[in-house]
Amino acid sequence: MSEPDIHHVLDATWRAEAPKVIGALTRLLRDVALAEELAQDALVSALEQWTRDGIPTNPGAWLTAAAKHRAIDLLRHGSFVAGQHEAIARETDHAVTPQLDAQLDDPVGDDVLRLLFISCHPLLSSEARVALTLRLVGGLTTAEIARAFLVPEATVAQRIVRAKSTLSTARVPFELPSSDDLAERLSSVLGVVYLVFNEGYAATAGDDVLRPALCEEALRLGRLLARVDPNEPEVHGLLALMEFQHSRFAARVDAHGNAVSLPEQDRSKWDRQAIGRGVAALSRVDELGGALGPYALQASIAGCHATAPSSDETDWGRIAALYDVMATLTPQPVVELNRAVAHAMVFGPAVGLELLEPLQQSLARYHLLHTVRADLLERLGRFDEARAEFELAAALTDHAREKALLLSRATRVGTRP
Repeated sequence: MSEPDIHHVLDATWRAEAPKVIGALTRLLRDVALAEELAQDALVSALEQWTRDGIPTNPGAWLTAAAKHRAIDLLRHGSFVAGQHEAIARETDHAVTPQLDAQLDDPVGDDVLRLLFISCHPLLSSEARVALTLRLVGGLTTAEIARAFLVPEATVAQRIVRAKSTLSTARVPFELPSSDDLAERLSSVLGVVYLVFNEGYAATAGDDVLRPALCEEALRLGRLLARVDPNEPEVHGLLALMEFQHSRFAARVDAHGNAVSLPEQDRSKWDRQAIGRGVAALSRVDELGGALGPYALQASIAGCHATAPSSDETDWGRIAALYDVMATLTPQPVVELNRAVAHAMVFGPAVGLELLEPLQQSLARYHLLHTVRADLLERLGRFDEARAEFELAAALTDHAREKALLLSRATRVGTRP
């Protein structure tokens, strides 16, 4: 097998096995940085040996066993015993192999969930949570994370190092939060997954509209959460939302890589299996009584779009009603912006413009506010004002393709039916 093929298999194996291996080692060693270091050592050994001897029959088992042996060696030798972990080494020396076997042979379970909660700890900044989660739980390299978020690789590396140091200094235990803290911590975890998916679904900078790898990783994390915490409605709500949004991936850009608006998308390209998974996840939310959670509400709105046979048959009345509920439960400017769009579709552009007025100050630098205003003004025949709003929106976005599209729309104001 060629070296590129070996790299491909090793990459897939690492992303599948890394969370389980790092989680199990962290439970044993009580040090997430050390656990990742040992797992990375096993990865390096795999590259060397697989290139020389070929890919083993079970790559995942090979990588798991290699990491396990490194942990055993460390626990049994002086470099670890002489340090602050001497007590752990004494406790585990006689039964370290069966203990590690039990942990590492466990399919996706509590260790991975604990690792996810540690990666999203409230002590860390939002940027650090995202980087650490993608690194430890997602198995992405520092370079991949840097490319995904268009920041220097050194910046991502620094965030990860500082995050590990912060967790170590604070002696954050490798355990699930107590019942009192669970809601807050779960909210942090879901927020990170949501942020990762959104950055992949609608990139905020650069040349690409989509970053599929980020969406795929967020979906993987969402499905993992649904398996390890199946009774939390908002987990299923977020998963439903991501499935619905991801179903439109193939229709979201044209042949030139430019974004295609929802009404203009070719619905035959939508992934019906993903839509079915979204419907099933949303049904689970209803069973658990969580229909009014913020992710479940967004999923219900996305579901209205995903299940509509055509743009003209979209149930805008239901979407507007759902946004009314969202605006009451989570009053935020962006929610109000989307609510204005929905009401404009039901009651006309003048109503939408009226609802946008209170947002002029809070969202003055948000390009989508001006994009929506431009669209509504154009529909009302106020072409000069619409053109100015499109130009302002273009000036406010950092995304190259979106900027070009907005400027193009500015030149075409009044020409569309």
